[in-house]
Amino acid sequence: MSELLSVALVCAASLIAQDCSRDTALDVIVSPAHSPMECLMQAQAIAAHAGLPGGADRYLKVACEHRRIDRG
Repeated sequence: MSELLSVALVCAASLIAQDCSRDTALDVIVSPAHSPMECLMQAQAIAAHAGLPGGADRYLKVACEHRRIDRG
């Protein structure tokens, strides 16, 4: 299982980049990745294929996250 996740966040232009998160995004796309480089490239490619962000009122923020493993 991959330890990294590619995360593409589509946020409103009125939201500053540091406040753009999974909770505040208009749309979130997540996909597993196997390396940091793959993570960044994959998130951009996913957003491009999805036609995002699509407008002056939004922007795209790309992030890589470590997968959270529930050991419950």
